[in-house]
Amino acid sequence: MNIVIPDDYQDCVRSLDAFKQLEDHDVAIYHDTLTDLDALSTRLKAAEALVLIRERTPITAALLERLPNLKVISQTGGGAAHVDMAACRRHGVTVMAGTGSPNAAAELTWGLVLAAMRNIPAEVENLKAGRWQRTLGTGLKGRTLGIFGYGKIGSLVARYGQAFDMKVLAWGRESTRQRAIEAGLDVAKSQADFFQRADVLSLHLRLNDDTRGIVTAELLAQMKPTSLLVNTSRSQLLAPQALEQALRAGRPGQAAVDVFDTEPVVTSSLLELPNLVATPHLGYVEKDSYELYFGDAFSNLLAYINGQSVNNLAG
Repeated sequence: MNIVIPDDYQDCVRSLDAFKQLEDHDVAIYHDTLTDLDALSTRLKAAEALVLIRERTPITAALLERLPNLKVISQTGGGAAHVDMAACRRHGVTVMAGTGSPNAAAELTWGLVLAAMRNIPAEVENLKAGRWQRTLGTGLKGRTLGIFGYGKIGSLVARYGQAFDMKVLAWGRESTRQRAIEAGLDVAKSQADFFQRADVLSLHLRLNDDTRGIVTAELLAQMKPTSLLVNTSRSQLLAPQALEQALRAGRPGQAAVDVFDTEPVVTSSLLELPNLVATPHLGYVEKDSYELYFGDAFSNLLAYINGQSVNNLAG
């Protein structure tokens, strides 16, 4: 089968143990992201199968119209919000999803918390430039960690906070709050109370119609000038421009983010802010996670090719 894998930024897919599963197939791997419809459709036109790396390339109805050979999409990870499922059904394209692990994203989240609270990136640059101890960091013990969305990742981050002797405060929909209560956590009285009390507030929500823009400018304005907002989930959870405006206003005092509205980021005024720590969407970008994600995606694809039962999202 003619298989195309777009958006392998690090040129790492061929180095994975999991890649050996595709040794009997024709595989083309691309390392850049194309957004122009004409260029993208030309690149993917011969593909019978696409293996998508998370949500890096949206599969739209307009694109599918130009991919007459496409039979199957195998998605790394479990989400497929970037795939037009109705259009896939119309064109007879099977879409399969895999599984993932919360560990890598949770670990990166905590790395960002420590980096921002202790001013680690700034002090690394200071030291390299011959400047010694120019900032005063903030410790975590005794402070309040707010977890917005107590799911697989959020619950891990909550445990990390407890290991650092933080008070953990949860918020989310009713089922989230109930799980947090059952885990012995404090639950905020309201959404406003949650944003007001958290010293570190970490977002762990799925992006959907209900959560898009759920973090408004008004909520951010209620955060402490000493607090930190962390987002390793999706940038669209925040209202457009709300984070940049909030950081310029000083509430919250700083932010640490791993996700952006448009990726890869070429230029962004947000990145120019001194009270921002940012990474280029590294949450799941880790060797064990890649082996798991691609192992599932390739196994699902081979099952489809061999006529075996697969994990279908759409037929």
